[in-house]
Amino acid sequence: MDNLWWRGNSRGLFITFEGLEGCGKTTQARLLYEYLIKRGKRVILTQEPGGTEIGAKIREILLDKDQGELHPLTELFLLNAGRIQHLIEKIIPGLKEGYIVICDRFMDSTFAYQGYGRGIDREIIRRLDEISRQGIRPHITFLIDISPEIGLMRHSGKELDRIEKESIDFHRAVREGYLELARNEPERIKLLNGERSIEEIHGIIIQYITGFIG
Repeated sequence: MDNLWWRGNSRGLFITFEGLEGCGKTTQARLLYEYLIKRGKRVILTQEPGGTEIGAKIREILLDKDQGELHPLTELFLLNAGRIQHLIEKIIPGLKEGYIVICDRFMDSTFAYQGYGRGIDREIIRRLDEISRQGIRPHITFLIDISPEIGLMRHSGKELDRIEKESIDFHRAVREGYLELARNEPERIKLLNGERSIEEIHGIIIQYITGFIG
């Protein structure tokens, strides 16, 4: 289903960035966007949760540190609802028009955070994922890996959101989820050492991307 969609309808390139809080993925997504824009490429930079007006409202609920207790399934359904809107409004149109779409978080975050972190049955996550994505998946995913201790230390001094405030055991479980996803899909998911400098990581990403866009 995934391969058929890409072969028949996509002229663009879909790139996602994944990782724990503080890993540097948002910075790397922006740097790649700026690099490609300077080279005359048509690029869209977006994020999840978010990316649309509806998605932004969902993001506020999910990250609000003062939000009342969200049941894990409520969290999961909100994420998938935002993803459907994001795909319909921004990602699919961009890819069909030949844009390079760069997204800060996508489906892998849901499997890592809700599946491994929250402990939701992964079959439930998989079935909802199939419905929300409709066969659309990234061509390449950059997973920037760091320990949760280092990631959260980088956020010291700032006000933490609802997810960042979770226990260290939660973030460790999320990391293990990400690493398992990378082991299962090594061709798509490129595992990068998040303890390298920003410049080093950016350089490695550019090498990978050059293989896709020439």
